[in-house]
Amino acid sequence: MTQVVIRTDDVAGFFSRAKEAARKADQGEVFDDKVTLAFEDPQRMFTVLSQARRRLMLEVMNEPRTIAELSMRLHRNRSAITKDVGLLEKIGLIVSRRQANPGHGIQKVVQSVAPKIEMIATLG
Repeated sequence: MTQVVIRTDDVAGFFSRAKEAARKADQGEVFDDKVTLAFEDPQRMFTVLSQARRRLMLEVMNEPRTIAELSMRLHRNRSAITKDVGLLEKIGLIVSRRQANPGHGIQKVVQSVAPKIEMIATLG
C-alpha cells in the first residue's frame, strides 16, 4: 500500500466513495493503492489518533522498530506502547510480526502499512 488517508466524513461521503469504487470495478479500471479511514466526528478521530499514537506511527513509518525500541525512543512505558500498537493494528494503520531475539526469546517488530499517512479534518 502506498498511501493511507484518515479523514472526517459523513455517511454520504462514505457511500460516494463506495459508488465511485463500484463504478471503477464495473469498468475494469485499476484502483489506486490508497485506503481511506473515515471518522464522522473530528474529536473521535483525534482521540483515537492522539499525539502519542501519531508519534508512534511516525517512528515506524521511518523503519520497523521493536516494542522495546519504541519504548526507549518515545520515553513511554512498554505496556502503553503495546496497548497503542494493538489499537493501531486493529484499525489497520500498522502491522506487527513476532521474530526471534536470540538469547532473549521473542520480540514484536512493528511497521507502518504505508510510507505516507495523510490526515484531513474538516470542521463544520
